[in-house]
Amino acid sequence: MVRLRLYTAKHISILVLILFLLATPVQAAPPVLELPIRCTLEQDCFIQNYFDTDPGPGAHDYTCGKLTYDTHHGTDFRLRDLSAMRSKVAVIAAAPGVVVGVRDGEPDVYLKQRDKASLKGKEAGNGVRIDHGDGWATQYSHLLLGSVVVRKGQRINAGDVLGMVGLSGNTEFPHLDMSVSKDGKPLDPFNPEAKPCGKSDRTLWSATAMKALRYQPTGVLITGFAATSPQKEVAEAGGYDVKTIPDDAENLVFWVELFGLHKGDRLTLELYGPDKQRISNSQSVLPGDKAVWFAYNGKRRRAEFWPKGNYSGLIRLERVGRVVVEEQKQIEVNR
Repeated sequence: MVRLRLYTAKHISILVLILFLLATPVQAAPPVLELPIRCTLEQDCFIQNYFDTDPGPGAHDYTCGKLTYDTHHGTDFRLRDLSAMRSKVAVIAAAPGVVVGVRDGEPDVYLKQRDKASLKGKEAGNGVRIDHGDGWATQYSHLLLGSVVVRKGQRINAGDVLGMVGLSGNTEFPHLDMSVSKDGKPLDPFNPEAKPCGKSDRTLWSATAMKALRYQPTGVLITGFAATSPQKEVAEAGGYDVKTIPDDAENLVFWVELFGLHKGDRLTLELYGPDKQRISNSQSVLPGDKAVWFAYNGKRRRAEFWPKGNYSGLIRLERVGRVVVEEQKQIEVNR
């Protein structure tokens, strides 16, 4: 006697679910990202710009802060100046994968010194692109000319050196622009689910990396002294990197370059002599938001010589009545 097995709707539903699961490819987990640069954040490198999480014409970073600009789809790890770049700071793979793209040969020059037409298709400058599987990829842009040490098709591990931080491509300061994408779509590693800013509770960064990636909305990039009215480009190139100023210098000037300034910020620069007495003071109120701001304050020599000794400059930045930056720097005046 042949027995017939009767299947209920419940059995059929379970069977369909099993077949669906067997037919559905397993999705790989997103890559866990480590720091892509060998520097100490907040000391010798800074995040200048984050991913723009605003879908409209405005711009804000993942915290609702102002460290970004419209349609920026990377994270910019900035060095202080060209002197730091020349010391060769390594760019490293944030996660294991396979190199799928490499470019080298682009010069390290400021954007305004380049023919913009020659940059078409090469805006990222020298760089490396890594495939992490399942559509995930990272790109490392603006690397130093001649520094790329990996080749297409090479399998690498997290922490492997890719090249050095440079000034190649469409850029105005030495930095690494690291970008993340899934199936070709740019994603913010601090906010991969594209939640409204300030609402993200998930990140692609490892716990160790996140400890180093503390959000710093404003800070000092470089500061120093000069005997003439300083220029931003010369300062960034290390042109005022001196340890003493001659006592017959016509001027004594204290200068600073900061990042992440807001409209209404009050910037104070003060210069003090070796007797700790203030000899010069300036205050200004920022007319608008500034990604980078260069300012200086100085004094013209009135006597035959400057009194010898240690002079100091003070930077103070106040925001809505609260001091957010305050630093001092010293220089020796000698014969």
